[in-house]
Amino acid sequence: MIAVVPAAGIGSRMQSDRPKQYMTLGQRTLLEYSITSLFTHPAVSNVVVALHPDDDQFHRLPLASDPRIMTVTGGSSRADSVYAGLQAAGGAEWVLVHDAARPCLHPDDLHRLLALRAVSEVGGILASPVSDTMKRAIPGGCDIEHTVDREALWHALTPQLFPLALLKQCLRQAMNDGATITDEASALEYCGYHPRLIQGRSDNIKVTRPEDLALADFFLTRRQKEENA
Repeated sequence: MIAVVPAAGIGSRMQSDRPKQYMTLGQRTLLEYSITSLFTHPAVSNVVVALHPDDDQFHRLPLASDPRIMTVTGGSSRADSVYAGLQAAGGAEWVLVHDAARPCLHPDDLHRLLALRAVSEVGGILASPVSDTMKRAIPGGCDIEHTVDREALWHALTPQLFPLALLKQCLRQAMNDGATITDEASALEYCGYHPRLIQGRSDNIKVTRPEDLALADFFLTRRQKEENA
């Protein structure tokens, strides 16, 4: 089982002097947490990390010397970076794709997602049901147009799990057609497939803004205390 971690972004919303994946919680970066969380399942043998062409930080991390990890040069978009990672994934049958700044993945969620391999030919994603009231704004403004029915709405999370050949095919077709690809599942959706939704924990957050860093730290600290209790 191969995992791909797109880590070529610059994280402009974090208002930081470094890409968000290199911001730290304690002694480790978000990227280290995210990669390490994938290795909690024995089926994950290797991780391919797609880096920005000018990245000068990954090689400084202790895990950079881990023989299970390899790097490739990412692209200008998430889809480009993921595709570059898939190209380096060899002949693996299945592939996981996980966000570089999503450090709180729980082993139980990963286990349940990987169980899909036994029952699905399409794959699926971790997701959490929407519980907030959802509003749609008037296009181009900040005034409410209407309330969106949250019935059957889910927050897409990662990892996302797909047959490697199928994901490559769908990403290639979607990119060639100029389709908007916001996550890997959207590439499969574009090609007419219906990936499975696997309910995941709501603390599997993606760090995108400064306040998210403190929240991720809280979740990880609480989990560590529970494990040591």
